[in-house]
Amino acid sequence: MVERISAQGLHKIIQGETIGAQTCVIKFYSNGCDYCHNLKEYFEDISDIDDYQGVRFFAFNVADDPKIDKRLKLNGVPTICMIKTQPPEAQIKIIADPDTPHQHTWFRSSEIKSFIERNK
Repeated sequence: MVERISAQGLHKIIQGETIGAQTCVIKFYSNGCDYCHNLKEYFEDISDIDDYQGVRFFAFNVADDPKIDKRLKLNGVPTICMIKTQPPEAQIKIIADPDTPHQHTWFRSSEIKSFIERNK
């Protein structure tokens, strides 16, 4: 299941202000991005994979915090990010842009799954 996260919730995760350690995968998107909309169903399917039961999946609209791209060094949308909260500090990893982006979704499901597997 993918939950929409607020700017306040995202900042708590980034700052490691969670109860215990958590692994979060966040899709950063924009309402005007076709790639983002097309990626939605694939991202939701990935969140339902049994192997990822301990991972929380979120979607964050970059319009909710216009400074988030500079803070996390995002390279546009869609961007997939994994944050491991290890209070008092969080570890943040961002998936690299694909060498050959998918023409409809930018990222392929296999690229997102590999990123999660390498970093979880």
